[in-house]
Amino acid sequence: MPAKLIRGLYNLGSQQRGGVLTIGNFDGVHIGHQQLVAKVLEKANRLKVPSVAMTFEPHPFEFFSGENLTIPRITRLREKFCALAACGIDNVLILPFNQEIASISATDFVQKILYEALGPRHIIIGDDFHFGHKRQGDKALLEEMGRTRGFSVESMHTVMVEGERVSSTRVRKALAEGSHDLVRQLLGRPYSMMGRIRFGDQRGRQWGFPTANIFLHRKLTPVRGVYTVYVHGVAEHPWPGVANIGVRPTVDGTRTLLEVHLLDFNREIYGRYVRVEFCEKLRDEIRFSSLDLLKQQIAADVVSARNYFQKQGRL
Repeated sequence: MPAKLIRGLYNLGSQQRGGVLTIGNFDGVHIGHQQLVAKVLEKANRLKVPSVAMTFEPHPFEFFSGENLTIPRITRLREKFCALAACGIDNVLILPFNQEIASISATDFVQKILYEALGPRHIIIGDDFHFGHKRQGDKALLEEMGRTRGFSVESMHTVMVEGERVSSTRVRKALAEGSHDLVRQLLGRPYSMMGRIRFGDQRGRQWGFPTANIFLHRKLTPVRGVYTVYVHGVAEHPWPGVANIGVRPTVDGTRTLLEVHLLDFNREIYGRYVRVEFCEKLRDEIRFSSLDLLKQQIAADVVSARNYFQKQGRL
């Protein structure tokens, strides 16, 4: 059965109670998260109970930063849900991260949210998991309270790649640096973004390079610049293209937009919900002194993308 998305404790049903639970932000759903979920599934299957992943929306750093946000999310909620669902989890519980949750004591978090609302049989957490006001709760508190409430607790070891700990912070750094081979190791898959294709200003079409415009609904993005990409959801197979992600400074853009020029493609795709898979960074986004120079660079980017995909045997 497909994973179930549950928004808020009030939408929990009896089928989500008494299961094996894990808790975290799961930004990126990297290989450490994936191994944690695999452990949850193994235990849940053994106990014949549901598996539940609890996460938070917005991400706590977004809540605490407000308008001063400096850290980009790797995955939006839908992307995170899809990645968790792909791991095989039964239920994804979204807990709204608000002032009430930010202020709740660690013991109240365990008593009211974990025990009373979910009644778990077993909880599996990452080795760095903390919770409650000022992150005062830890594994020791969970174990102590679990002894009198009928649930057990275990933590999972740190997952390492190339001698360093796998973390969402490390994924963000690798994305910012354009180190996509490392990104693929950390995520266990290429990095991608999801969104719906919308009407744009048609400027690319006028220049001979029509683009699929995807609004990202993000304050910040972990990637910026020009990339070779595959677009999933416009044809029977992933379609190669070249993408610009940024604010388009040469045309005085203000909002972050993902624009994809699909190579040798001529179909009507407005309104499609697509997934854009990032392959290789070609260059940073820059401001050009004229539109002619911008058009020349776009043409050069398309040539670079063609060369990349020809080497891959995909053109």
